[in-house]
Amino acid sequence: MEAKAQEHERLALSCSGKEALDHTIAAAEFYMKAIKQSTSPVDKKRMNRKCEELILKAESLKKSTSLMDTTNYMERKLKLPRQTRQIPTTEKNILYRNSRLHGHTFPPWESDPDPADPSSFTLSPRQEAVFSGWKRPTELIKDMSRDDAGSDNHVVEADDYDLVQDITTDCSVVASLCASMKHLRPGPSSILPALMFPVSSEDGHPRISENGRYVFRMFFNGCFRKVVIDDRLPASSNDRTLYVVDRQNPSLIWPALVEKAYLKIRGGYDFPGSNSGTDLSILTGWIPQQLFLQSDEVDRNATWRRIKKAYDFGDVVITLGTGRLSPDEEEALGLAGEHDYAVLDLSESPESRKLLVKNPWCDGLVWRGVGSASSKVLDEADDHPIKLKPGSFWISFDDVMQNFESLYLNWNPSLFTDRQDHHFTWQLPEANMMGSFAHNPQYSMKAESDGQTWILLSRHFQDEELEISRKTSTTMAAVSNMLGFMSIYIFENNGKRVQLSDKPVYRGPFVDSPQTLAPFEAKQGVSYTIVVATQDLPLPKYSFTLSFFSRTTLHVAPAQYDLNHYTELHSRWTHRTSGGNSVSPLYFTNPQFRICLPQAGPLSILLSTAKEDIPVHVDLVWANGQRVIAVTVRDLVMTSGDYRRGCALASASRVDAGTYTIVCSTFEPGQMADFTLRIGSDVPCTVIPVPGDAAGRLRTQLSPLAFHSGEHKMRAPISVDRLTRVSIVVTRVSVSSASSTGRLPGSAGPGTPRSHSTIRATIERGRGPHQDVLVATGKGEFQEAGFGLRTVECDVDPLVSRSQGVWLVVEQAGSTSPDEGSLQVELFSDREVRVGTWEVDG
Repeated sequence: MEAKAQEHERLALSCSGKEALDHTIAAAEFYMKAIKQSTSPVDKKRMNRKCEELILKAESLKKSTSLMDTTNYMERKLKLPRQTRQIPTTEKNILYRNSRLHGHTFPPWESDPDPADPSSFTLSPRQEAVFSGWKRPTELIKDMSRDDAGSDNHVVEADDYDLVQDITTDCSVVASLCASMKHLRPGPSSILPALMFPVSSEDGHPRISENGRYVFRMFFNGCFRKVVIDDRLPASSNDRTLYVVDRQNPSLIWPALVEKAYLKIRGGYDFPGSNSGTDLSILTGWIPQQLFLQSDEVDRNATWRRIKKAYDFGDVVITLGTGRLSPDEEEALGLAGEHDYAVLDLSESPESRKLLVKNPWCDGLVWRGVGSASSKVLDEADDHPIKLKPGSFWISFDDVMQNFESLYLNWNPSLFTDRQDHHFTWQLPEANMMGSFAHNPQYSMKAESDGQTWILLSRHFQDEELEISRKTSTTMAAVSNMLGFMSIYIFENNGKRVQLSDKPVYRGPFVDSPQTLAPFEAKQGVSYTIVVATQDLPLPKYSFTLSFFSRTTLHVAPAQYDLNHYTELHSRWTHRTSGGNSVSPLYFTNPQFRICLPQAGPLSILLSTAKEDIPVHVDLVWANGQRVIAVTVRDLVMTSGDYRRGCALASASRVDAGTYTIVCSTFEPGQMADFTLRIGSDVPCTVIPVPGDAAGRLRTQLSPLAFHSGEHKMRAPISVDRLTRVSIVVTRVSVSSASSTGRLPGSAGPGTPRSHSTIRATIERGRGPHQDVLVATGKGEFQEAGFGLRTVECDVDPLVSRSQGVWLVVEQAGSTSPDEGSLQVELFSDREVRVGTWEVDG
């Protein structure tokens, strides 16, 4: 036993922190066992003295490791949800890789804090103008008495709080501090001991750091991380301040230290701004939710009841955000545009529902609308006669709903018992696939019982995002918009991956924040598919965390594909290959693909383009891999249905083995775009482009054909030397070419819809009573030439052409307008065809 004790004693000397404490305790325990086993009084005395030394050393180590102990103690005290999932090594690597930000390292909270902080902070131009150096608190507070100089008052506490900002750009941070002060302020229920060190875990009072270093525990980039700062704050050369101050107690410094730690994460004191929901989630770890108050989906009565109940129980922190306001609107309402406000209290009576709101600016506007001090007459009764601090005002909930843009709610995570965090990276797909969900991160989720499940999507910060936001010198909204948007979709799809956004059971709004929340009522035993949706993200690669909060056991895993094999091809619609829908005479020119299925099974075909305003469609046709000229319902094996903007999906649970033709079309002819075709199947299949209509064929262009007065039918003789397959294409060439008018051939000018004469083209055999039509455009009906008329192929026999004659006939119904132009007629054939000159028929 003594040997084991000595081994642990040796190990304790070679390590530090909690590991050293564990070895020291183990050594003391083995010495105690050795004392019981020993029969020598001398050895017992020696080992007893050794044991006492180790106990004293363990007590000392406990003090040095009290930071970690404080965190664990506070997590149990605050009843935070237990992490039900062991993070795999691959995901831990994601967390470690995302520890570097703005030149600093913010490691995950796993070991004792490192007090060193050599960091530098940037300032905005306005701040630089009055900056007079970095100073410690005792240097900043010039009116502090000699007796106070050595006390903790400048760090610790105040009876009341009135935090404001001056020359800072972080209104959302100060609003967050103001709103959360009831939870941060020292006291038995304070959450500050879980977030700031050194601090008393019993009463929540911050302590003076002997070396001037403070360690903060903040949640970002997927986990709680260490943020180390010193206590130097930016000093001003005049009476303006460059950090958050308390007007009631200017010597109170700890809020400014919290602000400094947060701004270290976000890049410096010149940070362009965020929103208070995001800030509070980082500062406290509470779950952020953003409600858009101008949305029709917000039920104001249900929202009030929900937040009032939660606020009274201390389970929510509330802040508000305005949208863009003109200077006149700001003056009339007493509200600043694109600005965040703290909610300090809620009040409800049979006659009214009100919020006590605070503008964090030190000399900011206050509400001037209905119910404000400026709107009251002298003898009007006041529901809240207590004098308010400058910048604070009561406002009705109805006025909040009407005049504010966002309601930010940060929820106490202890509302839930279980939590799962899933970390992943995502390389954004090519532009063509961004309109579909084919390559988006997706997870399956199944709950063991009915209940509320909240799903939080968090985007990890990157240095490049700060560079993008600093390049924008316009509004905060413009900054947020440049960083892109995120949403969460939920589907009942047996937990399998989905490719389109159609028919979700939940669809969240697209937000410009780095977090978005999906509060969802999960049903027992139902397998859901959770999809991460984004728009306009500027960077090629991102890291995310999906956090699942519940009061029941959840089974969460990456969603699996429905099919075993996927093949992607890239193509485009050009001015020659954009034939429009199946009604268009140019439908046959659309891009087409030959697909060979070696055996029967399920099949999916996704068509996606980067031009999300273009309606697209995909068909699988019985055509043996040949080019499809026209399509009818009986020709279709499967179809994507109605034209859909950006992407379309055709799928079937079973398609027989064989060779088919895929047709990719836009709704209108002439719509040009690149696209990607994604084919899924259970067995590998072969997909190749079908050659164009004229590919490998001889093209014979006839002289332009124009109908003169009284002419309605023209013909030209055809002759061949061998059996030849022939088809006809007829297009109209307007008087002003498309290149000079900017219009397609045969189209009318803007605002001048006009019908043209209609055309029918045929290949006929023989004349008189023995005449026979071999093939005709438009199934024999007259049609406008417009984008072109086309026949299917037919055989021309050289014997028939010599004995009976074969004719190309073009007929016109209706008169020709002066600007209608001529017809261009082309023959496509597999062998040489000779065509005579045009002549009037009949």
